[in-house]
Amino acid sequence: MPILYTVFNYNMIGRQNISDEIRSAIDELIFDGNLPAASRINEVHLAEKLGVSRTPLREALHALAAEKIVTCVPRRGFFVSPLTEQEFCDIYAIRPIIDPAALALAGLPSEARIAKLESLDKKLINAANANAAVDLDDAWHLALLADCPNRVLMDMVRKMIHRTRRYELAYLRDQCNVDNAVSEHAAVIDALRNGSMTTACAALRRNLTSGNKPILEWLRNNNTSEASEAS
Repeated sequence: MPILYTVFNYNMIGRQNISDEIRSAIDELIFDGNLPAASRINEVHLAEKLGVSRTPLREALHALAAEKIVTCVPRRGFFVSPLTEQEFCDIYAIRPIIDPAALALAGLPSEARIAKLESLDKKLINAANANAAVDLDDAWHLALLADCPNRVLMDMVRKMIHRTRRYELAYLRDQCNVDNAVSEHAAVIDALRNGSMTTACAALRRNLTSGNKPILEWLRNNNTSEASEAS
């Protein structure tokens, strides 16, 4: 069955560093959910969408295969790597460490920063769909840590936010989980407003780990369903 690509706003890929640019474009498509997990990548359609030839496209796909983001199956082509419990556990173990560290370095936020966080939460609670919810949740976390002076640490946070996106899409499809996220954000904000960084960091860790159980359950149910369909 051919994959139908969602329309997106990528400009035609430039000629400089073409392989890296194609790689970044495919990476965004995968982590935004436009190329679903375990789906086959139609190289002809994708090359047309990105406005490139298949040779640099294949170079980019092989580079992504080396990072385990896609899988190359001999005589069948490239597939988006599936969502797995192992990857989820590996990735989600990192953010509860680095995000609170970045928050501690950022220090207590100004009232203007707190107002921005509360505004983002109001938008999050009314998000139209999972993609919008993930965008707003990511924006909230980046706004929370915006004053962190350690750029290397913040680069790590952004990379982990990017890596967790496919799993967050599954989690934030459920409005109940969106409500929980907003409630947990409020606990972080309240602690910061009260001047307790220790309490805020603890609340942030809870927020970054509360989704573990439901996402693992979703992964297990999804994998079970796929196995049943395959048999």
